[in-house]
Amino acid sequence: MARKTSKSKHVPKSGRGTQDRSITKPGDRKKGITTWPLYVIFLVLIALYVMEQGSQLSIIFGTLAAFTIVVIIVMEFTYSVKDEGLKRNLIEVIIAIAIVVLIWFALRFFLATNDPIDVVPSCSMLPVLQRGDLIMLQGFNLSNVHAPIINVTHEEFNPMESNFGSENLVCMAYTNTSSGMQVSQIVHGGWNIGLFKFFDGRYYPIPAGYQNNNLVRYYCGSRVVEFSNGTIENEAYTTGIDVLGHSVYGDANNTIIVYRTIPSDYFYTLGDAYVVHRVYAVLNVSGSYYALTKGDNNPGLDMQYGNYPINQSHVSGRVIASVPYLGYIKLMFSGDIAQPAGCNSVVQH
Repeated sequence: MARKTSKSKHVPKSGRGTQDRSITKPGDRKKGITTWPLYVIFLVLIALYVMEQGSQLSIIFGTLAAFTIVVIIVMEFTYSVKDEGLKRNLIEVIIAIAIVVLIWFALRFFLATNDPIDVVPSCSMLPVLQRGDLIMLQGFNLSNVHAPIINVTHEEFNPMESNFGSENLVCMAYTNTSSGMQVSQIVHGGWNIGLFKFFDGRYYPIPAGYQNNNLVRYYCGSRVVEFSNGTIENEAYTTGIDVLGHSVYGDANNTIIVYRTIPSDYFYTLGDAYVVHRVYAVLNVSGSYYALTKGDNNPGLDMQYGNYPINQSHVSGRVIASVPYLGYIKLMFSGDIAQPAGCNSVVQH
């Protein structure tokens, strides 16, 4: 009886714990494979992508960086499932998503905008905002924006609304030669500056008095532009506007907003679903507010290129803060890898 009792009580001292140690013993977890080199590669590719902006190499580096982060996510999730189980990992993923969603809704509530965080997609706001900057937005009303507000009646506004094409005039440099008129954004020696209408792939000079019936009239001049290769040129530039006798000139202290484009906008046709630009002036049309906007690094206002004045309903918010470089990740995953035009020069104000 004593032997039987002894046998029945004989169990491994470690019991279940022995099995746990056999599963997680050193060397089994992620055996032979680590992911930290991929993180290093990803950071290097991001750095090269930013440094090579403007060249074909940037597209290659950006594509490789996007692919690398996908590989990292897949590998981390795969190994985590092996170590901790699918169920636990799914719970952790759901919790992480829930936290992000809660933070997003909290930002929307406290910042009073549906889009509290966005990214600068172009170089049109150089040097204040760089392409790839992550920006934070706050909701606001165009009625209290920091920019000149001009009162306009419906009778004065409606002609522009119905014949908006007559307002799409741009300032260009030109010279007359024996072979015809040459037109350029760069002001070469001896060239003149005037207003032109761009139509069917060509620039047409507008006759004197053409602007007289327009709600917004443009003043043309020039600004110094410095190119990335060190070259300095003069560029034909819209130096101011006139609205019903009110002259307005660009102010670097005016509010910067993010607005959504509409299908009829020229920027929309270029693939720009949203634009980050500074408010130049606001038209108060009997209580309905429309913003005239301009990129600091652009030679003209948005409406000069065929973008309709922005109604309050299309404004996502005003820019209140920015963080450099973090937005490049979104640009890469959205397919906006190639550098847009205008990134190789900065207007000197």
